[in-house]
Amino acid sequence: MTPNDNPAADPDLERQSECQTQAASADPSAGSMKTSRRDFLKAGGMLSVSSLLGAGALMTQSDNAQAATEWAEHFQGNYRLMTPQEKAEAAARLARRYSSEYGKKVTVDTTEAQPGVLMGYALNVRKCIGCRRCVKACVAENNQTRGENPGERIEWIQVLRMERGGFSKEKMNQGYPEGLGIQVGGNAYTPAGQVLEGQYHYEPKAVPEKDATYMPIACMQCEKPPCVKVCPVRTTYREGDGPVVIDYNWCIGCRMCMSACPYWARRINLTSPVLPKEEMNPVTHYLGNRPRMRGVVEKCHWCLQRTRQGRYPACVEVCPVGARKFGNLLDPESEVSLILARKNVFRLKAELNTFPKFFYFYD
Repeated sequence: MTPNDNPAADPDLERQSECQTQAASADPSAGSMKTSRRDFLKAGGMLSVSSLLGAGALMTQSDNAQAATEWAEHFQGNYRLMTPQEKAEAAARLARRYSSEYGKKVTVDTTEAQPGVLMGYALNVRKCIGCRRCVKACVAENNQTRGENPGERIEWIQVLRMERGGFSKEKMNQGYPEGLGIQVGGNAYTPAGQVLEGQYHYEPKAVPEKDATYMPIACMQCEKPPCVKVCPVRTTYREGDGPVVIDYNWCIGCRMCMSACPYWARRINLTSPVLPKEEMNPVTHYLGNRPRMRGVVEKCHWCLQRTRQGRYPACVEVCPVGARKFGNLLDPESEVSLILARKNVFRLKAELNTFPKFFYFYD
């Protein structure tokens, strides 16, 4: 055979090879076939919208809980615009997927806001001892990520530790220049009153600490929430009974709400959440503590899975000194209403006109 003799150049052989390839592709049970990159792209380009929808229909009938739900979730509408039937179907899909993923029976509640209820919260800053049990209870109850790497740990409640101090004669000359205190008095180097720029990561041996005051902060559930105004996809909104909630399936992770919030109350999942199966709380609410995904924002919602069933939020139940109170602001006999009527009450950053439903008080 000479170098110019090439069997592949024969038209008859080329047509025969194409016929064999077509026959093999018509039988999925046949052995492996040799396909060029061009043929593969050409075949992929023939897929139509109807075939994709057909594949979706097959996936929704699959036994795989992950496959059966994620396709439907992709075309899921905004939760607050759904009909009651659509909400029930969405919750059922999530319950099946979570149950399969975490190996336990998971419920996804869709209880709506009850008429005649406006939730309110009050916290006694004089009683708080800074034990941070509220923080840990909140993490456990609301399925927050609890990893060790950066971005894998989220806490909705922050407890600020602030130092108490005052002026004293003994420090009059302990300033600059040293020993004279002419330009800067010695008392300027010590806290006077309460320092609001407190620490929120502290590990004391015992609480309460001497000369320390504690101020927990979380979402204030504003009546005029700035976060809702800036959300470009309207995924966060205020519910009829007070809490500001998030539809996690519609959050695009732009973090505009985080920038708008003056209370540092929102967190974003920069990484895939770390939620051990054995620690996952299976009692969830669609707008509350159901497991989140990477790239979405989350925040306190006053434990909707509990409060809409007539229970206290987890942080209220666990507080060892009873500093936290919760109730219906429209009920004049509720704990919060009585506190507002009888105690010295203030709202954080009231000058912003956000009108929080989270109140601080002291005796």
